[in-house]
Amino acid sequence: MGYVGADVPVELITAAGLRPLRLTGKPGEDSSLGDRYLGRGVDPVARSVLTRILTGAYGPLEAIVVSRDCEASLRLFYALRELHRIEPSLGLPPLRLVDVLHLPHHTTTPYVHAKIAQLREWLGRWRPIADDDLAAAITVHDTLRRSLARAAVLRRENRLSGTRFLELVAATTAVPVGEAITLVERVLAEDLPAAEGVRLFLTGSSHDSPEVYETLERNGFFVAGEDHDWGELLFARTCAAPTELALAERYQYNGPSAPRASIGQRAAHTAAAARACAAEVLFSYARVHDDAPPWDFPGQRAATGLPAVLAERQPYGELTAEALAALVPVRAAA
Repeated sequence: MGYVGADVPVELITAAGLRPLRLTGKPGEDSSLGDRYLGRGVDPVARSVLTRILTGAYGPLEAIVVSRDCEASLRLFYALRELHRIEPSLGLPPLRLVDVLHLPHHTTTPYVHAKIAQLREWLGRWRPIADDDLAAAITVHDTLRRSLARAAVLRRENRLSGTRFLELVAATTAVPVGEAITLVERVLAEDLPAAEGVRLFLTGSSHDSPEVYETLERNGFFVAGEDHDWGELLFARTCAAPTELALAERYQYNGPSAPRASIGQRAAHTAAAARACAAEVLFSYARVHDDAPPWDFPGQRAATGLPAVLAERQPYGELTAEALAALVPVRAAA
């Protein structure tokens, strides 16, 4: 079952006897189909994902669940829903939208809980989810999150590069959760070479592929931490208990992501995370048509107190020559 966005409660998909597959875009690949239906003013990740769904790049999908984690994801859902309605010949699978609010209020929890309960009921068409099934799925996904947290410690100790870390996290979203745990444990057991470079904390847009990390690490930086939901935000919070209510609270309070959190929340989180990984430089990468990161940047720069660079309107999966040039003086200063 394909899903889009870190707000999708993958535990429910696992509990229904299905394999969650997080759908990724592919930088540099033709996205003309996605451009046709979404327009070129939408985040290129969403356009790439739509193209790959329509061309069958992910293989057969039993269904697709999309979270309302950002405007681009919502636009993607609406496009898929309309194509499902007017183009039955495309053979698109059933679709579902999940709306998780991240307001820090007890009154928000019943809303999120209701949305998760509705998704649980919808997934029951594949296999009814008993409480024991859900508890087992929550437990195993939390085990994976704890394993990934240990991998994050390795990176902070310079024993795992930022690129390798990002690739590892992405790999765990593409295989059954038991295999994902084995994959992480195998990496944890490796004799890893030391990573080198100026310690950089990456904020801004999310990264579902490693190209930007690779470019930074080829140019003298070590991506020691990040605050997007393909990195440490994906697994930082576990469930307080193996119950549906605790699952709702886990997703409600997960974050803070750039599209769904306040400027103050983002600044405080970025500052704490940058300190935890001993970052020397703050770099905000804002992809073209991703408008949230530049609003966060002044507060993040002030809160961290680090030499900082904002690179706006960056191509999907790339760093422009101008962005790299702006990083040269901060690298030298660090």
